[in-house]
Order: sequence, then C-alpha cells, then structure tokens
Amino acid sequence: MLKDVKIQEVCAPVAAANDTDQNSDILDMQGWDGVMFIVPITDCVALGVAKLQVEQNTANSDTGMAALSGAYATVTSAENDDVNNKLLIVDVYKPRERYLQGVLTSTTQNIAFGNMIAIQYRGSKMPITQPASVSDSEFVVSPAEA
Repeated sequence: MLKDVKIQEVCAPVAAANDTDQNSDILDMQGWDGVMFIVPITDCVALGVAKLQVEQNTANSDTGMAALSGAYATVTSAENDDVNNKLLIVDVYKPRERYLQGVLTSTTQNIAFGNMIAIQYRGSKMPITQPASVSDSEFVVSPAEA
C-alpha cells in the first residue's frame, strides 16, 4: 500500500477549546481518485462536540471552499475523556472539484485534536513519492524474521 498512496500530515495538533475552527492544508486532487482524512481526539470534556468536515473548491484557495454533503464525521462526548484517543475519519472518493481541505471544529465544551493525516489513493502516476513530511518509510516483501 505504501507505494500506492500518498501520506501527509496536513494539520498540526489543535489545543483544547470549545470554539475550534481549524483548516488543514489544501490538497490538490489532480491525478488522485480519493483521499481519506484521519484525526485523533486527544482530550475531551463532557458534552464537547468534535467534527471533521471536508470542503472543496475549484481554486487552490480557502476563499470559496464549500462543505461537501455528507462528508463529515462527528462525535459528542458523554463524559470527560470518553472519546480520548478515538478517531474521526472522512473518505472522499471522486470529488467533483480539484482542491480539498479538512476542517476541524469543536463546540459546547473543550475538545483537543492531534495531527490530521491525509491519505490520497488511486493515483494515476506511479510510483508514488512520499512528501517531505514523511521522515522515513520502508516497504518489504516476504521478510524473514529478525
């Protein structure tokens, strides 16, 4: 899979707040069929609402980004720390516009998020070169035991 997908960190961790509105880096989807955004919740307070929404645009610009219908994952914390270390994941296949971004929001009570990861898949150009945000990676085939 490592040779078939592009993996990037697209948003730094977000400190606990009840009014988060943080956008990820904008991804260029030209040459890719889909992308999966993944973000962990690192801390929560009871009744806090965490949401990951994906937006699109025809231009590489935050101005004009529009939320995609159904392209969101959300959870409400029932009690302190109950969704800590849980993931929000949104997978967008064949977006209609070229540029996408993930948007993190928190409401009602404090929610903190970890690094958001984006995995672009089904690329039209192979092999895939991982971006500079990947320090090291390794691909092995039928490895012997160490």
